[in-house]
Amino acid sequence: MPDETVQMTVDGELLRSRRERRQLTRSALGGLVGRSEDWVKKVERSERQIRNLAMIVKLGRVLGCQDISDLTGDHDVSVPINDGGKVSHPGVPALRAAIHAPLFAAAGTPEDVGHLAGRVRQAWDIWHQVRGQRTAVAAVLPGLISAGHATVRAAHGSEKRRASVVLSETYALAQQYAAHTVESELYWVIVDRARMAAEQADDPIALASAAWIVGNGLRVAGHTEEALVMVADAADTLRPQLEGGSDRLRGMFGSLCLHAAVTAAQDARDGDAWRWHGEADRTAKNLGPSYAHPWTMFGAGNVAVHAVTIGADLRTPGIALQQLADTDPASIPSVERRSRLYLDAAKNEHVRREPAAALQYLRLAYETSPEAVRYVPSGRALAADLQRTATGALSYTARQLAEDVGVAA
Repeated sequence: MPDETVQMTVDGELLRSRRERRQLTRSALGGLVGRSEDWVKKVERSERQIRNLAMIVKLGRVLGCQDISDLTGDHDVSVPINDGGKVSHPGVPALRAAIHAPLFAAAGTPEDVGHLAGRVRQAWDIWHQVRGQRTAVAAVLPGLISAGHATVRAAHGSEKRRASVVLSETYALAQQYAAHTVESELYWVIVDRARMAAEQADDPIALASAAWIVGNGLRVAGHTEEALVMVADAADTLRPQLEGGSDRLRGMFGSLCLHAAVTAAQDARDGDAWRWHGEADRTAKNLGPSYAHPWTMFGAGNVAVHAVTIGADLRTPGIALQQLADTDPASIPSVERRSRLYLDAAKNEHVRREPAAALQYLRLAYETSPEAVRYVPSGRALAADLQRTATGALSYTARQLAEDVGVAA
């Protein structure tokens, strides 16, 4: 399949015009997107190119843009800024209460560390195997957090360190649930709690796992450079231990490689993205076709999913769809990841201006896991945009899908 690369970068003059229209100083705009005044100045003067889609979208939201073309000037590449609105989940209040529970109250009952670890593992299985993963996980997550803290407080010595590993993995699950559904302040409390528990565990693999978690937060916030440094450093720390290392260690190393690959892709570093992906692929092959990390789902199937994601983030839909053609969805053990595969395919078809194919893949993503589309901003935005732009016989299909996702006009 011939590749079709879509290039985009922020037009400095358009950025300056939008900023002044919003009556923002360079310092104020930089603060709103987590960058410096000098960074904004260089972008406006075209001394620095911004090809990172996440950052372009972030700038667009702050500046009130409707589409990234308002900042790039390239109307052949359309990506709506409107994310369909952040949608909170009914389970958020209980999660918030568990996280902010008083420190000295009798919140939670200590458990045997092995038993608690089994419960957390079951919760991760629910996340990956249930179509309505957020609703199912929300039913058990607050109790796991309360029990995790109580167990860590009651344990001593090596058991305390083991309990801290389990607590960190609990907060990793909380981060997956909370992405796109909670306020940023609560999200970062979750991220920080995962890191603190990993540090208390004094376990290199737990610390590497925490780097994966913090890297997720940094990447979501548009700080791709910081995220890449975070996960690359963790991967470099584990790499010398790969030969003869445990599956847990090698699985976490592969997870970090995939994280770095996607992060590099979002920063338009195609060489780095595919280099990291290649390292992840070799690691997955060494672990065998049946291996899957218990909570990141790293394994052969997840490596395939990330190849499609990388193609989408690099705006190379031809490469992404070829990767999709070479991927067997049945090889992906996670329902949530399988839905993401179809969602990325839908995004690529949308970039190629193939609305019928985009609708077909988005419908597949929704049927695979409704909540993996309904609570993901890019899924909601795509459903809304397809409804807005579909014509003829496709308009009915697009409207029905938008109603299912919850973004119908």
